[in-house]
Amino acid sequence: MANGKLHLPTGRLIAVAVVAGMIAGALGVYVMGGSSGNNAAQVAVDETSMTAEEKSCAAKQERADAIDGAARGEVAAMMGAKPPRPLQDLKFNSPEGKPMSVADLSGKMVLMNLWATWCAPCRQEMPALNQLQQELGGDTFEVVAVNVDTGGDEKPKAFLEETGVYALGYYRDSTLGLFNDLKRKGLAMGLPVTLLIDEDGCMLAAMNGPAEWASEDAKRLIAAAR
Repeated sequence: MANGKLHLPTGRLIAVAVVAGMIAGALGVYVMGGSSGNNAAQVAVDETSMTAEEKSCAAKQERADAIDGAARGEVAAMMGAKPPRPLQDLKFNSPEGKPMSVADLSGKMVLMNLWATWCAPCRQEMPALNQLQQELGGDTFEVVAVNVDTGGDEKPKAFLEETGVYALGYYRDSTLGLFNDLKRKGLAMGLPVTLLIDEDGCMLAAMNGPAEWASEDAKRLIAAAR
């Protein structure tokens, strides 16, 4: 507990499972639950060397702190960025299969979630992400769930159909480039990883591990970010 805040949803156990086998030459790791040591949203910054984009995002610290304060219960592992940072250059494919980046979502707050069919906690939280999009999705907010399975589209599309996930756009990156980019930035320890990105492409908060995204706790978190 820090500043009166639990960094783990009540009653959840922490476990990290390593998936046997190689996924495109990379060891697959998925994360169960959150962690009080989840500091992926925090990064040391030399303000004198910051770019204009970095300074613009860093100026949103108060907004990130408000999100951090609203992270309770089922989404307690979500941590406000210190400082918020630009992620406009993150690349993946659109539901139409066209190359795009976070910059193309300008004007809309985004809850970006990276998932894979081989990641058990990812599979478990997809219906909740689908419900969150159904209830809150629109012109100003979208759940952008990016599938990172390597290979073809058959397996992830079959999973979405089997589980009745139809409200989410089929965003995709079969190269592991997006995950590896987030890993280099210190934001991804495994899957699932979820980022809250504002309408200017600034990351305000992040977490590793699953959450109950259809919960009232999650809805209050999104409300606090607006």
